[in-house]
Amino acid sequence: MQNTPRGLRFHIGLFGRRNAGKSSLLNAIAGQDVSIVSPVPGTTADPVNKAMELPPLGPVLFIDTAGLDDDEASIGALRADRSLKALDRCDAALVLLAPDRLPDETEELLFRKLHEKNIPAAAVLAKADLAAPSPDLIALLKSRDIPFVSVSAQTGAGLSELRGLLIRLAPEGFLDSMSMLGDLTEPARPVLLITPVDKEAPRGRLILPQVQAIRDVLDHRAWCVVTQEDLIPRVLEGLSSPPVLAVTDSQVFAAASSMVPPSIPLTSFSILLARMKGDLTICAEGAAAIRRLRDGARILIAEACTHHPVSDDIGREKIPRWLREKTGAALDLTFAQGQDFPADPSGFDLVIHCGACTFNRRAVLSRIHLCRERGVPFTNYGVCIAELHGILERALAPFPSALAAYRKAGGGVGTDEL
Repeated sequence: MQNTPRGLRFHIGLFGRRNAGKSSLLNAIAGQDVSIVSPVPGTTADPVNKAMELPPLGPVLFIDTAGLDDDEASIGALRADRSLKALDRCDAALVLLAPDRLPDETEELLFRKLHEKNIPAAAVLAKADLAAPSPDLIALLKSRDIPFVSVSAQTGAGLSELRGLLIRLAPEGFLDSMSMLGDLTEPARPVLLITPVDKEAPRGRLILPQVQAIRDVLDHRAWCVVTQEDLIPRVLEGLSSPPVLAVTDSQVFAAASSMVPPSIPLTSFSILLARMKGDLTICAEGAAAIRRLRDGARILIAEACTHHPVSDDIGREKIPRWLREKTGAALDLTFAQGQDFPADPSGFDLVIHCGACTFNRRAVLSRIHLCRERGVPFTNYGVCIAELHGILERALAPFPSALAAYRKAGGGVGTDEL
């Protein structure tokens, strides 16, 4: 379970003023020194991630943030801003409060932002060994229906109650396993996974979406046939019955489409991730915007992970090359990695996001929502690549609502080509 990908974990943010006890609480929950603890205000500079197994929730990720009142200098303001940006990754939040006073302006602002983003939150009355909870504070939290618990990181008092509170904060269905393609399979029937081995794949291993797909197929009692693209015809000839589904790496979408018969549904790992981690319908609508790109159009290509780009990298080289070939336009491209997603994407004509295998769904949906608010089309690598190769309709065929949205937005058969 410790190897569960970060994107499949329940993300819990720890927020509060400087020296509220966030790092001490995280260390107490983890049972080890994860974050540096010091009486000096502002010790935590950037969000610290700690992945762990927290029964019965299962795999979780705690995010320890810098103090929200850290505004004494420009660097402090940047720390506080990064803490607020961490909200976009949170499935739930714990707000650490001093037990003997009412929330101040900074803490009230945090509660408002949590409400606006619809993030389940609870108050932790920290350092319970030093002060008793104020009756006025308890009355205020109860009046707002904010769950709370008193905790001492020093003595361990209240930690068990805190775990129970986190279970109540978890969104309904979180304890259910996340399915990537299980609803598209049939027990004891084959699923063809087309997985090229190139510089993107770590030596001796497969990339994460391929591994997730294999596990999901096995969990749903189907069986996998894993092959590289040049062996597709021979593999299909050797099967006694055709696959119920073929899933390909986006980079070889065109080759796979030409070799997998039309009678076999075909899609990509990235398209499955768009459905699992974000909103496939919105990504399909965004892909139709590619047909409207003209000279000078600004495009943001964003990746969740921060890997070093390799030769002929999918995001840095292949997609830009295919975009220019398809549109014939001089495009203005910007690249972002990890958490460096713009707070205001309104200057872009299109955002193309990776499959986000290392992100949780809330983080992806936050970016989609931000783009929708600014009127910026949003799509992901797999959907974009299928559009650029003229095969998106086939790739969306297993998902009728997404296909309908794509056609309504101006994509598909009967639409004027660029």
